[in-house]
Amino acid sequence: MRQAATQSVRIGCASAFWGDTNTAAAQLAERGAIDYLVFDYLSEITMSIMAAKRMKSTDDGYATDFVEHVMAPLLPALRERGIKVVANAGGVNPLACKKALEEAAAKAGVAITVGVVLGDDLLPRRREFSDCVEIETGKPQPGNLVSMNAYLGAFPIAAALAAGADIVITGRCVDSALVLGPLIREFGWTDREYDKLAAGSLAGHLLECGAQVTGGNFTDWESVASGYADMGFPIAQVQSSGEFFITKPEGSGGAVTPHTVCEQMLYEIGDPSAYFLPDVVCDFTQVKLEQAGADQVSVSGARGHAPTGSYKVSATYPDGLRCAAMYMIGGEQAAKKGRASANGIVDKVRRQLLEAQLGDFSGVDIHCIGAEESYGPHARPAAAATREVVVKIVVQHRNPKALKLFAREIAQAATGMAPGFTGYFSAGRPEPSMIPRLYSTYVPKSGVPVEIVVGGQRKAIQVSTADEYRQAVASPSRPETPVIDDAGRQLPLRALALARSGDKGNHANIGVIARRAEFLPYLRAALSADAVRDYFAHVLAGGAQGKVERWELPGTNSFNFLLHHALGGGGACSLRTDPQGKAFAQMLLDLPVAVSDDIAATLAYKPAPQ
Repeated sequence: MRQAATQSVRIGCASAFWGDTNTAAAQLAERGAIDYLVFDYLSEITMSIMAAKRMKSTDDGYATDFVEHVMAPLLPALRERGIKVVANAGGVNPLACKKALEEAAAKAGVAITVGVVLGDDLLPRRREFSDCVEIETGKPQPGNLVSMNAYLGAFPIAAALAAGADIVITGRCVDSALVLGPLIREFGWTDREYDKLAAGSLAGHLLECGAQVTGGNFTDWESVASGYADMGFPIAQVQSSGEFFITKPEGSGGAVTPHTVCEQMLYEIGDPSAYFLPDVVCDFTQVKLEQAGADQVSVSGARGHAPTGSYKVSATYPDGLRCAAMYMIGGEQAAKKGRASANGIVDKVRRQLLEAQLGDFSGVDIHCIGAEESYGPHARPAAAATREVVVKIVVQHRNPKALKLFAREIAQAATGMAPGFTGYFSAGRPEPSMIPRLYSTYVPKSGVPVEIVVGGQRKAIQVSTADEYRQAVASPSRPETPVIDDAGRQLPLRALALARSGDKGNHANIGVIARRAEFLPYLRAALSADAVRDYFAHVLAGGAQGKVERWELPGTNSFNFLLHHALGGGGACSLRTDPQGKAFAQMLLDLPVAVSDDIAATLAYKPAPQ
């Protein structure tokens, strides 16, 4: 590792997922004054898609647009400015990505050294881990895995940079490692400097979702909407001490404030006092966020603990097929007509399945989008009277013949069922698609050798495999439902707080941030774990007996909630319209909160027009 003398490093993130805008890389390279450019492409569903592509061609299985549409045109500028690149664009085939990138550089006449990190792909070795069980259910490893990848850490990335790589390509690693790796390289941080590793990991976590930290997906969206056409992508300027600030290119859209940053900090982290990563276990509960200038927020206070001796592994396997159809239906009682038509289609196909001895659907989801059905009992009465809805029908079956039969029966509803059927959202009949189900487990780090290839040189990398994590003794928690004597008025949560939601597998994560510290007692009283469970009982697998956990982060006047088994399987295997819980925060923001007359008077809250 090198140069602890380096004072600070600027790292920009140009991609939050495979399919993000291709314009961010040029924005950061040309206007961000950055030292490193990182790209985050991977998710569990992305890995299964890439695995399917690799099965068809040994030259595929990586993020091809990273090479063709992002890097190829940008390579001369990156070389001229001395900007290094780290990307998990390698997917399930990092060496193929390396080869394609080297060919693109040669064609552009740019001399670069490309490095890759190898070792995360455990699929060829899956039988060696046959004794591993699924984390939550204890189920054994399925026999039909199509992908199996360990979440590697940041030290192999740092090693590839130290070996002379200008661009480092990885397969699966934790997203934050894309930022932590360069920091380890630049500052010479060791694997035992846990507070610094936690700070670097927090910088990575804030950057990994791109514009979500600079005003994208922000509760107060109207304050940044004028900049949507040129949203600024994030930059972390990090000191060797681990303190850093978040900013964006000057003149770009969006905003960087403690609230935009805090929403992203809470995003999908589960327990904020024990956020497990391969290199460190992070505690974000005492993080402080302060406005340090225009579109500049300083971040401090992350704490770290020794990691475990295991890697988390995400595997995917096919679990049947699905077929989806969407159509619009208009007129009086649109939702009632839409559901009647959808039920008629499904019942008609079910009868034919029985006659053909194909068996019933293993899953059906009908959703009249526009009638607030996802809100359950919290839907506004007027929503049911809407005069137009989009009806979504998704069915699941193991036999493609059953789904093709379903596809043939959609269009007939236009002339044989309720009036107002129009706007069929498909160019022809919908096709069945595979349902990839996630299988998560742990494997010992000692059983996962890691290598780097830089240029033409291959080298084994030693990472710590010690299991030194010790669970911290929980400090006394605040009372779940404190008594508030002066709460005589009710306001929606959005008047007092901001919120953002996402998924953790089949669990939903909702972060809530008090707009002002004096609102905390009222939020603490209204947002008990039981209250949130009751509010979302209609989506929880256990209903009113489902499980919800709550944590408080005193440093940022915020809370984090984990709603267990709330997503119908979660991710790509869920049939729901919102399989990742992205709209859950928006639902929660309508929750009535009792406040004092004085608090209500200071807010002068005016609800948005319906």
